[in-house]
Order: sequence, then structure tokens, then C-alpha cells
Amino acid sequence: MAFAPRPISTPCIKVCVVDGESGLCLGCLRTLPEIAGWGALDDAARAAVTRELPARRGRIAPEKLGLIG
Repeated sequence: MAFAPRPISTPCIKVCVVDGESGLCLGCLRTLPEIAGWGALDDAARAAVTRELPARRGRIAPEKLGLIG
């Protein structure tokens, strides 16, 4: 009997635009290597990256995130 694979937790919000200055996705705040390798990471590694994401927001100019008109 085959089982469906367990879904992988992801911070992706389907806004896939990488900021050239910071190298971070404007949607999920991950780097391109993190995004590309996400499926190969174990749960602990994905959780570690996810914990870092809020602190990365400050590396992107506020106007790029739509925070300043």
C-alpha cells in the first residue's frame, strides 16, 4: 500500500521576486539557495531557517516591501 508523501512546511507566499541588493525573496525572505534546496532540508534545518526570517526583513528597503508609499 502506497502512502502519500508528508507535506513540507514552507514560508512561501507565492510572491517570488528576489531583491538584487539583499539577495532575499521579497515574499518569503529566503535566499535563492535556500529556496532551491528547501525540499532536501530536514525538518530541523527548515525550522532553523524559518526562525531567522523575521530578522531578515530589515535587510530589504521598506519601499520594496510596500511599507513606504
